[in-house]
Amino acid sequence: MEIGFYGAVGTVTGSKYLLKTAHHQFMVDCGLFQGMKELRSRNWKTLPFNPNSISAVILTHAHIDHSGYLPLLVKNGFSGKIYCSPATLDLCQILLPDSAHLQEEEALRANRFGYSKHHPALPLYTIEDANRALEHFVAVPFGKEFSLTDDCHFRLQHAGHILGASTVRVEAELTSILFSGDVGRTHDMIMKPPTIIDPVDYLVLESTYGNRLHSEENPLDQMCEIVNRVSERGGVLLIPAFAVGRAQNVLYYLYTLKQKGLIPDLPIYLDSPMAISATELFARYDNEHHLSHNLAKAVCESATYVNTVEESKALAKITTPMIIISASGMVEGGRVLHHLQNLASDPRNCILLTGYQAAGTRGARLLAAEPRIKLFGQEIAIAAEVCELVNASAHADYAEIIEWLKKCPKAPRKVFIAHGEKEAALAMQEHVMDELGWDAEIPTYGQLYTL
Repeated sequence: MEIGFYGAVGTVTGSKYLLKTAHHQFMVDCGLFQGMKELRSRNWKTLPFNPNSISAVILTHAHIDHSGYLPLLVKNGFSGKIYCSPATLDLCQILLPDSAHLQEEEALRANRFGYSKHHPALPLYTIEDANRALEHFVAVPFGKEFSLTDDCHFRLQHAGHILGASTVRVEAELTSILFSGDVGRTHDMIMKPPTIIDPVDYLVLESTYGNRLHSEENPLDQMCEIVNRVSERGGVLLIPAFAVGRAQNVLYYLYTLKQKGLIPDLPIYLDSPMAISATELFARYDNEHHLSHNLAKAVCESATYVNTVEESKALAKITTPMIIISASGMVEGGRVLHHLQNLASDPRNCILLTGYQAAGTRGARLLAAEPRIKLFGQEIAIAAEVCELVNASAHADYAEIIEWLKKCPKAPRKVFIAHGEKEAALAMQEHVMDELGWDAEIPTYGQLYTL
């Protein structure tokens, strides 16, 4: 068996792994690159392998940096099945058309205002492309062996992180390899912890927080302080949040604080059709998180859902304190951009970032306290307060990952460190080698290994 690394190496995005056996080729994950322009440009380049030659794709989870390239893969000739957990399928039915919609909107806007170098600007793929890709999806239950071919099979196990997130264990030609996907927290307030992995020969391990430990501060305490501070000065709290996972966590924090009377009863607007749909799934898949069905439903009902563009625009006319939760979490697209444009110039307001901000994204630039941000082809001044909600990440930090791996009964032959910026990957490699005594290597883009 051979593995090729075509994404999520040297960066946290673009997850794409190619597995080759004697007679077949399979992919694990097929995501979009995000962040720096040089990375995003890879989305437009021809893949270094033929989509026609891929027999099947297995997804670790639904986030766009793991699933968002699938419409292009199908458009360019892939005709096999796309396997994933049931919740991942449901989430991709929301995420992929939404990703296409955002790209279509961006192309229309670029053509209208003339800020693209391409004439005309085109979307990477369309809603029609996304819906065509969804026809290839097949849901597979956790814990069940599923055969891809006579000599190749895989199994999904819970990874925590978000609904449906999975580790993927593939076995072929007497060799086994496990893809960690995004590993969830051991003691997450909402999601259940990742399943302990079985012995494997090789491991592809994420390193998003390979050089960081999460703060011990309770995110509820920090959220309480921020909401009260912004409310007292008459401002608006804008929370860019990933529609899947983070938006639901933020709603839970706000619901809990309101129930305890620790924050004023400010109106909460969930302004993301995608996040609204994902939040409704949150109550359906209550077996994957700690909340009871009734509590999950109450959390979902704690916000006013903003469905239409007109309703979203109407929020700009509200002059009293409120909380707006809107995608995307890295401030790269979606309705949050319009809210940022409207709210960024007022120092009474606050922009609260709640998750990992990849290098080159607007979220990363906001965290770096850049005084001006480019938006819709123009520079806007940032006078609003910018905060980061600590200890709210859905990714395990390096200590949590090491503790998770310590429970594995046997050391793999090699660990491939992926899904992290350079410094994070190097640090994760060092932790794996020093604390576990395991052989660890950091692949480069396009690198091939014989297993």
